[in-house]
Amino acid sequence: MLKEDRLLNEVRHGKFLAMRGAGYIWNWDTPAGKERWSRRIGMLTKHITSSMHVLEIGCGTGYLTKELAKTRAMVTAIDISPDLIDIARSAVNEMNVTFKIENAHSITFPENTFDTILGSSILHHLDPNEAIRELYRVLKKGGSIFFTEPNMMNPQVFIQKNVPLIKKMLGDSAHETAFFKWDLRKRLRTAGFTDIIITPFDFLHPHIPKSLLAFIRPICNLAEKIPLVSEISGSLYIRARK
Repeated sequence: MLKEDRLLNEVRHGKFLAMRGAGYIWNWDTPAGKERWSRRIGMLTKHITSSMHVLEIGCGTGYLTKELAKTRAMVTAIDISPDLIDIARSAVNEMNVTFKIENAHSITFPENTFDTILGSSILHHLDPNEAIRELYRVLKKGGSIFFTEPNMMNPQVFIQKNVPLIKKMLGDSAHETAFFKWDLRKRLRTAGFTDIIITPFDFLHPHIPKSLLAFIRPICNLAEKIPLVSEISGSLYIRARK
């Protein structure tokens, strides 16, 4: 029942995002949010070549899909929300992109299908063990995964993901959480992944005013390089290989 509740909640959350505007809820549309998003695009796509078959998990309204299309790789973008998929299809119509409504806990593709699998802030919406097992199954031998996810060590993230009233106020879905990097590393290793690298990053808050970005940006960049301080940054950059 918990699995069914999680999936139904995510479908309902998709309707909420479609109505309110996913970019607004995800904070990608502010000046600082655009900088954060641009950085993620590079982190998630720089390894992709035109010969690859790419799977994007949780494509939402197609923010990342639009960038993946530019790589000329064959891209399959999946999401459980019909509402979000409809928006993504209207935003991205390149011939190298295919959208499918899929449950990431039970992907319909056969084993060893994709050269790389990636996603932005999606694993924390899922049952991590089930999702990671599916990623491993459909990934080719030698293939790679790339994800960015919220870091539970960050004080704001910790409060947002664990205080129900604040979670609801900020537009989170009921079951979504965040990750401790050591726990996520263990889950990936248990599923069979190797060459696991999980790097904390991102102190740039999306609501920093544009007028302060030039001053605050270098401070945030420096904080990422300081041992221990970097551990409480807002996000985790996850890479691993099958």
